[in-house]
Amino acid sequence: MKFNLKVPFAEKDAAKKQGARWDAANKLWYVADKADMTPFAKWNPTPRDASASAAPSASGRAPAKAAAPAAGIVQIGSKYVELPRVCECLPWDDCDKCRAT
Repeated sequence: MKFNLKVPFAEKDAAKKQGARWDAANKLWYVADKADMTPFAKWNPTPRDASASAAPSASGRAPAKAAAPAAGIVQIGSKYVELPRVCECLPWDDCDKCRAT
């Protein structure tokens, strides 16, 4: 069986020494037919951390995400959270209702 690995470029030689192989067509490292996968655990593309393995709550939903960031901090990319709108003014307008919050 073939297992894909997420090996940083700086660690490619160490992975190769352990027996990992480079798949040029898919541009990724992999391990095939290894009984002991423990040497490759740090390059597992889907690490099992506490947040990923958390059980759903009683309502059947997944655990809630972290709260919205503090005001004044600009978040970009995957950390972007859209804050709820206070009024119907344009985002760049500074109306009295928006200033109050």
